[in-house]
Order: sequence, then structure tokens, then C-alpha cells
Amino acid sequence: MTGPLETTPCTLPLVEVCITEFDLACLSATGAVFDRLLALHPAQVVVDLSGCRHIDAAAIGLLLDVHRRLARADGVLTVRNPNPRIRRILHTARLDQILPVVDTASSSPSCTPTMGQEPTSTPPALVAHGRASVRAPH
Repeated sequence: MTGPLETTPCTLPLVEVCITEFDLACLSATGAVFDRLLALHPAQVVVDLSGCRHIDAAAIGLLLDVHRRLARADGVLTVRNPNPRIRRILHTARLDQILPVVDTASSSPSCTPTMGQEPTSTPPALVAHGRASVRAPH
């Protein structure tokens, strides 16, 4: 006899991920990064697309999968700073009706910090920041 699924409580309040390439060619590696990230049980995952020039249907499918997995654990997936072209793609796919798609002010942190730039404030405790390089096999 099985009971209701137990949800694991969130252990991190926020994880931010910067993605610069997001298409079928790198989907396997990107999916593996998300799998490891979701194992941390974050309450919120922010995917920063400010450095991304293209997104395809496979990437949108991965975002939906990550959204569903987070929602089951009462987590939230947010897409931040997509360029106008990607924003149109997300709108056409109606992804913007399923999860938050937000823009931040130009003074906020982005995926590509300027060399020698010092942070203006101390990051909040328990926020995971990281960089994962995903390269497609040639």
C-alpha cells in the first residue's frame, strides 16, 4: 500500500542560472545541470537569459519540465531578461502564461559581469550562485 507522495522541503531559497546557449544541441548537458540543481530542492530557480541569443522548442520543453518538477515541490521557476526575440518565442509558446517572465533594471547583476567589477552589496545568505558551461559536442 502506498500513501501520498511526500514532498521534500526546500533547502535553498534561490538558485540563479545564466544560460547563453539553449537549444537541442546542448539540451542533454543543460538538462543534466538542471537535474543537479533540482536535487538541491530550491524554493525558486531564476533562469537568466540575458546572454542567450536563441531558444528552440526543445529548450522550451525543458523549461516546462523544470517548471513542473519545481511546482510539485512548491517551488517556482522564473525566466529573467530574455531578449525581445526570445520573449516573442516564449509568448507564442504561451510559456509566459505558465511561469513568470521578468525584466530587471539594467543596474542589476547579469550573466556576464564586467571584469574588475566589485559587487555593490553582500548577497543574501543561502543564495546559490554559479556558472555552468554547457557545450554541444561537435
